[in-house]
Amino acid sequence: MKLDFPPGALRPIETQQMDRAREAAGASGRGRSILRFHDHDEAVQRMLNAVEPHSYVRPHRHEAPDKTEVFVVLAGRACLCRWDDAGQLVESLEISVDGPQRGAEIPPRVWHSLVALEAGTVLYEVIEGPFSATSHKRYAEWAPEEGSDEGRTFHEALRTRITG
Repeated sequence: MKLDFPPGALRPIETQQMDRAREAAGASGRGRSILRFHDHDEAVQRMLNAVEPHSYVRPHRHEAPDKTEVFVVLAGRACLCRWDDAGQLVESLEISVDGPQRGAEIPPRVWHSLVALEAGTVLYEVIEGPFSATSHKRYAEWAPEEGSDEGRTFHEALRTRITG
């Protein structure tokens, strides 16, 4: 869903928007929701991304064209995970509204996923555009599909691994 602002106006990031994104994520079977500040054809994509702990974000990367992605936590906690080409977890980084790491940048062509560690987690996400559904991301073949039993098992095993 896209937020509306008058042309040329400043675009605040408000608690009310975060609440709206959290409500939509809670009502979604996927456990996540996006509120866009951008149009799909813009060169820089900016959004509020609300993610619940049960939401499985399938490992993927941005390539063809290469895109850098940035996450900054506005509420809650999340873990960004980096994977190698064989599907081995090689790095995990907790980002939290309380710090010490409040966000992270993901370089192009890096397999990654995100796990919400608290209910009501909201991130500000920035990624290079424009958006095209056919080329925005490539899912890892070694990662199970979202919505599948295997995906739920994969997600739960990952949550257990990163939270101890």
